[in-house]
Amino acid sequence: MGRIRKDTTNSAAIREINIAMRAIWKGSISFGLVNIPIALYPATQREELSFRLLRKGDLSPVNYKRVAEKDGREVSWDEIVKGYEYEKGKYVVLKDEDFQRVDIEATQTVDIQDFVDLEEIDPIFFYKPYYLEPQKSGDKAYVLLRDSLASSKKVGIAKVVIKTRQYLAGVKPNDGALVLELMHFADELMDTGKLHLPKKLEAGKREMDMAKALIDSMTSKWNPEKYHDEYREALMKVIEDKVEHGGKAIEHKLKKTPKPTKVIDLVSVLQQSLEKSGANKKKAKRPAKYPHHHRKAA
Repeated sequence: MGRIRKDTTNSAAIREINIAMRAIWKGSISFGLVNIPIALYPATQREELSFRLLRKGDLSPVNYKRVAEKDGREVSWDEIVKGYEYEKGKYVVLKDEDFQRVDIEATQTVDIQDFVDLEEIDPIFFYKPYYLEPQKSGDKAYVLLRDSLASSKKVGIAKVVIKTRQYLAGVKPNDGALVLELMHFADELMDTGKLHLPKKLEAGKREMDMAKALIDSMTSKWNPEKYHDEYREALMKVIEDKVEHGGKAIEHKLKKTPKPTKVIDLVSVLQQSLEKSGANKKKAKRPAKYPHHHRKAA
């Protein structure tokens, strides 16, 4: 059987990722009479583990079929239309010309409509970033917009159409680049008023002081490299073990899931947490005998 390549930068076995940066959209940023030619690149990457459904007896892949609910018969692509359910069980069919009638000009422009103080915007509105790269003759205007946004601590609020859908987006400076970050429209966010949240209950002064002390003891400088997907790494280790053993089951000790406990004495729990946090900090300050990054992957 094949062998999965290891990434020696982590202790867990991870498949090597080599993704070339490819522009997904080219156009321009527009504000006032200024026009900056740009290319749009994904700012994030995530390799999902892909699994196939197999027949247990001979590991033959199981394929999906498009079947109609009414009679269970398979439906070919040329028989499929798009429909919107306006009432339970009632649909209206939309054809290609209906989508074309929608009056949104699909221009290749990030049209900045307003500039807003970044601190005024709730972070929950932002959800997906893209890098903006200046194209030929756009460098000077690109730098002008990037640096003026950075010095004013503002964000450009824009409308942009990507793949037939219109988005609200923020244009922000980040690490020498301009970032286009897609945003939710206000009506897409759920109202927290529908949640059963404690409103009249107030924390006691002693509990509050201890909670603040615990937060202080756990406070550190932001280091994104410190956090990684432990579940994915552990799952890849299990997969690699099975590949190396010809697909046979490997005996793994199952971790016991801790049962949630009822918090009765909040002060006592906070005190224990403070003591544990202090001990962990002392432990972290001690120099490691064998630094993690020197370990070789098995």
